[in-house]
Amino acid sequence: MKKFFLLLSLTAALTFCNAQKSQQHRVIILTDIEADPDDTQSLVRLLLYANEIDIRGIVATTSCWMKTEINPESIRKVIRAYGEVQPNLQKHESGYPTADDLLALVKQGLPIYGMGGVGEGKDSEGSDWIIKTLEEDDDRPLWIAVWGGSNTLAQALYTLQQTTSKKELQKLIANLRVYTISDQDDSGIWIRNTFPGLFYVVSPGDDYGSATWTAINSTFDGIDNTTVSNSWLAQNIQQGHGPLGAQYPDVAWGMEGDTPSFLSLIPTGLNDPEHPDWGGWGGRYDLYLPDFSKQKQGGSGVPIAPETREIWTNASDSYTPYLPNEFNRAVKADSQTFSGDKVSLWRWRDDFQNDFAARMDWCLASYGEANHPPVVVLNTPEKMTVKSGQGVSLDAFDSYDPDGDNLSFLWFNYPEAGSYKEPVKIEGAENVHKAWFIAPKVDKEETAHFILKVTDKGEPQLSRYKRIIVTIVP
Repeated sequence: MKKFFLLLSLTAALTFCNAQKSQQHRVIILTDIEADPDDTQSLVRLLLYANEIDIRGIVATTSCWMKTEINPESIRKVIRAYGEVQPNLQKHESGYPTADDLLALVKQGLPIYGMGGVGEGKDSEGSDWIIKTLEEDDDRPLWIAVWGGSNTLAQALYTLQQTTSKKELQKLIANLRVYTISDQDDSGIWIRNTFPGLFYVVSPGDDYGSATWTAINSTFDGIDNTTVSNSWLAQNIQQGHGPLGAQYPDVAWGMEGDTPSFLSLIPTGLNDPEHPDWGGWGGRYDLYLPDFSKQKQGGSGVPIAPETREIWTNASDSYTPYLPNEFNRAVKADSQTFSGDKVSLWRWRDDFQNDFAARMDWCLASYGEANHPPVVVLNTPEKMTVKSGQGVSLDAFDSYDPDGDNLSFLWFNYPEAGSYKEPVKIEGAENVHKAWFIAPKVDKEETAHFILKVTDKGEPQLSRYKRIIVTIVP
């Protein structure tokens, strides 16, 4: 009888793990690791979320910064360091794959630059792996996070174009998602032009200063930039956090420029990568045809050209931070409002940096010594339909923290994420577990997004969210 119950328990656990994995976003990473230390930095962070994101491959590629060289061994070195802390990570959350599992996913593209590596006879271990993974019997979209050049993906698409029917190719393309950190070879524009139906997020060209993703490592006037400082990285990531943290290199050009490609795949209650225009940790992006006359040539030598189709690209947010208030109400709106496409990413930066630091603590600390994110429980629907002028109540009374920490609440409207672009005011206090607002007058059906951010008072402070989508009818 004991054996029966043990078998039943193991079966239930396996079923739970499989169900959890089926809900994760699949991703293959293309990385020009060693062209810049930031790829290694991003890989360290990615592995800390290997239980939340279904990593299906990590492919060493070239780029405009490293045209004839690939470095898969550098990927393996970081994974081996991860393997030393994986048992301790498992004490904090389940589902972390073994280092051997991840090492089996390391693949190679060709050591050839750009479109020179695309065409008949240019298949590689990496391009074959993309095809194999895309053709798997799995309804989940396959994300390709491009940290360097995209020619390994271009070769996979070229081969599929030559070897599959038009109908089958369209089916496969429909299940593919691409987030490119700008264009780091000449294959990106070829992919977008050749496969106009492909879901593609990019700040096109090589003018990095105009790209949303650079907000992860830029400093801005009027805000606290501490969490992207070298001293913060040394204290919270690099030193005293075990072998994985020790693999995190010093910044040479910019910290973790590749990380925005997967930040929105992390399940926080805010992120929904299928809707880049909703905004999240990786920034916010709208679907449109960029104005080529405003595009600048960067310094990489990657050719730029007008887009021939709509792409998901830079979108502007207008954001007024809430600041701690020493007396009376615990928070107050800042006197300064920030606007721009980079705002859509850095507005969440302290949250995802604190989350990174907490997970790095997990590498060595026991469960009781570390902090874990709060659990947000919404007692009202996440989607609702109301009439113009109707009062709407929201409640998250049952939210809790697994470590028993005190919780802070913050409710706010996210105008850019919905069709109704005017701000909708939260009536009364916006920092209690209940919120109240009055639906605005509309002449046609509109949507408005409201975000609940719940933050614990652990060290470091961690946040999770709920997004409430309200349809307003006349």
